[in-house]
Amino acid sequence: MATVADVLREKKNTRIITVRLRETVATAVTIMTRENVHALVVKDVCRTEGNTVVGIFSERNLAGAVGAHGASALEMPIANFVKGPLVSCAMNDSIESVLRLMDEHQVRLLPVIEEHALSGVISISDVIRHLVRVPALAA
Repeated sequence: MATVADVLREKKNTRIITVRLRETVATAVTIMTRENVHALVVKDVCRTEGNTVVGIFSERNLAGAVGAHGASALEMPIANFVKGPLVSCAMNDSIESVLRLMDEHQVRLLPVIEEHALSGVISISDVIRHLVRVPALAA
């Protein structure tokens, strides 16, 4: 059974692009454009735990922000648009469980958390690439 660790080992680009919770939507858009990504991992500083992952800011969040607030959304903090509990996975999680999480929460990207620290990001595209490469699953 394939795991998140198996998929992450195959990734060419393992750089994790993040943004702080208090940054503006405009800053998030600038980073997403510059880095050519569709979503950012959102972090916040917690006194007791340091940098903590609190969510994902995606193009879907951007569309919702602009749809609800117009151009003024660009000056608002992304904290206003990152809702709900953090949905994440761990290195030993199976690909099947990751797909179930993505489907259940309607997300395309999950932070990979190990011992309360961000250790990677897995996307639906990463999973698809992995499944296409594995001949046993194609049969």
